[in-house]
Amino acid sequence: MNIKYDKDGLTEFQQLVEGITPFSQDKRHFKPPVKSRKQLIEKEVHNQADSYFSDIYQPLLPITGPMRWRREDVNTMELKRLRRGDYIPELLLDLHGYRQTEAKLELAALIQACVQECQLCCSVMHGHGTGILKQQVPLWLAQHPQVKAFHQAPREWGGDAALLILVDIGDQPHRR
Repeated sequence: MNIKYDKDGLTEFQQLVEGITPFSQDKRHFKPPVKSRKQLIEKEVHNQADSYFSDIYQPLLPITGPMRWRREDVNTMELKRLRRGDYIPELLLDLHGYRQTEAKLELAALIQACVQECQLCCSVMHGHGTGILKQQVPLWLAQHPQVKAFHQAPREWGGDAALLILVDIGDQPHRR
């Protein structure tokens, strides 16, 4: 190969790359794989559980009597209707045997399911057990923005081992 040298090296470069053909583009774009609807819903529930439920926050809950709580913008009559059992829970969640992290995820999924299915009331059975979930579930529920109120369930829905939850489903039409 006969190479001519010049001051800026342009002709030298042109002589070296003479006869070379560029690669053809194979049109592969490496995008992240498309996630299924189930994976997206699970991730959303996990994110909600992480963002809404804190183990540090301590809302003002009653020390004596049945476990109850309501948001400030909710009428006290709604809490009384929960206590009397006027609301019938359409969705039930049994947390027996769950760890705290699993219980948080299931609780977030329950509230999300209530909103999606336009259900005003649901029930969470935390059981007696060691009392960890019985203590933590009301603390978590008081933090969620879509929980209007909760009250200890009547005897037919689990008594003091369960809570009835009144969920804010927005402006969607609902039934009682």
